[in-house]
Amino acid sequence: MPELERHDVDVLIIGAGGSGLRAAIDASATGARTAVVCKSLLGKAHTVMAEGGVAAALGNVWPEDNWEVHFRDTMRGGKLLNNWRMAQLHAQEAPERVLELEEWGALFDRTPDGRILQRDFGGHRYARLAHVGDRTGLELLRTVQQRSVSLGVEVFMECKIIRLLHGPSGEVNGAVGLWRESGRFVVFSAKAVVLASGGIGKTWKFTSNSWESTGDGHALALWAGADLIDMEFVQFHPTGMVWPPSARGILVTEGVRGDGGVLRNSEGRRFMFDYIPDFYAKETADSEAEADQWYGNKRDFRRPPELLPRDEVARSINAEVKAGRGSPHGGVFLDIASRRSAEDIKRRLPSMYHQFKELADVDITSEPMEVGPTCHYVMGGVRVDGDTTASTVAGLYACGEVAGGMHGANRLGGNSLSDLLVFGQRAGRYAAEHALGIKGTTIVDEAQVDAVCNEALGCFSAEGENPYALHQDLQETMQALVGIIRTESELIQAKERLEGFAERAAAVSVEGHRQFNPGWHLALDLQSMLAVANCTTGSAIERKESRGGHTRDDYRESDPDHFGKVNMVSRLHDGVVEVSESPLPTMPEELQALFEEGH
Repeated sequence: MPELERHDVDVLIIGAGGSGLRAAIDASATGARTAVVCKSLLGKAHTVMAEGGVAAALGNVWPEDNWEVHFRDTMRGGKLLNNWRMAQLHAQEAPERVLELEEWGALFDRTPDGRILQRDFGGHRYARLAHVGDRTGLELLRTVQQRSVSLGVEVFMECKIIRLLHGPSGEVNGAVGLWRESGRFVVFSAKAVVLASGGIGKTWKFTSNSWESTGDGHALALWAGADLIDMEFVQFHPTGMVWPPSARGILVTEGVRGDGGVLRNSEGRRFMFDYIPDFYAKETADSEAEADQWYGNKRDFRRPPELLPRDEVARSINAEVKAGRGSPHGGVFLDIASRRSAEDIKRRLPSMYHQFKELADVDITSEPMEVGPTCHYVMGGVRVDGDTTASTVAGLYACGEVAGGMHGANRLGGNSLSDLLVFGQRAGRYAAEHALGIKGTTIVDEAQVDAVCNEALGCFSAEGENPYALHQDLQETMQALVGIIRTESELIQAKERLEGFAERAAAVSVEGHRQFNPGWHLALDLQSMLAVANCTTGSAIERKESRGGHTRDDYRESDPDHFGKVNMVSRLHDGVVEVSESPLPTMPEELQALFEEGH
């Protein structure tokens, strides 16, 4: 094998979305030589899909809002399965991180007196999402990108990391990747590695995720010996586009509902009033009159049911479609046209107006959108320490969507952007401190490097099927058997299919040469997706209850006496994913008191 390209840094960050770039800012500012590797181009990260806003208890619209209320909302949205320490730090530090963005040049919509405007979102008691129209993720990404580049952070684009490397004591000390354009391998030596690689959505057929979201970070951590937790909790965003087929799954921001949009079935009925769970009954309007009064900003009544947490709304839409009351293309109708003027819609939701006009020939200022649940976000991920983001393997850190624990069983809208800011900052800081505490030069194990490269090239000499057929079968299996509603028989069927897919993946064949070979890239991505699929399916089999993003039709109720007290932990043992239970950390009494009557 020819001499490999090599780079030596203190902190290697895998992923250039909001969490990765926020980590890079603090790692670099701490004095560590910092590099960011991204699978796509800088600025193309999935962060831009978080359009509605950044959740932070600034109190600009509701002075009563504070971190305790935000913490309680987050824990309740996560069905109390969250890592309480992460939820606490997130709620406490989110306002500071948002104001920091403003100092760095981010432009937010404003209140009449000039403060950052905040909008309503599902599951949040108060309007607390700082936003820029419906393009908040893009503004955030541009801001942290400019900041990190100005600090001299080195960025390696269009590079896929294949495996992490280990030092003599089992610590992570580097990674092997390949340049997507040339197909040549590259080796990074590092004293600390931060995973900030995003989600897993391309494992399902209908998803809001782009092509990069193949679970690479989750798989890298698993293969490196780290724990994953709660991989059964996959969020199906209730409102993705359902028509035309080429646009199916593209996200329709929750900001549409936050700004007054309502959900109707084929009969024109506002059906969400039929699906208000007892958990939220005291806070949710049970009539259109109450809901409309709330939207009128008098706020004397309870919030509309369209702003229930995402898992509740997605299940409700799914139930309407199954009952035969869906839209012509298998979704329901989201109506903002009858609720706001055309001028308001174009001003507050410019991206949504453009998206539907261009992709579906629908003018949302005069007609409803057809929407339905789409695989959007994974709450599970790498098991990390709440304060430092350190994984269970020395030298390996994780933040953003690839990290588990923060959101529990279900993520509230808007918490993703504040999550990546809060824990991106912490990951960068603590990874840099770890790296700077290690003296000398990092030396990687050449035998590990050779093994990774040889394995990656194996599909060029294999005689199996092409990877596209396998990917299609995987996506259809996960969509049909490990989707919104699950049963043990279907999950076991999925597990059996996944075992067969693993055998097929080992013999996947790729033609052509190494230079920008999409088939080869997919063959490598399939390894990550299969690892993720096994973790999700195994955890879903073991969690015999319904909670948050995990709904078991054969166990329809939550089991707080048992499953409300444990995480599902996925580990790799002899090449096989094993799932076990681990008790939740105990929440301090002063935080438990926030959930008592009167708070």
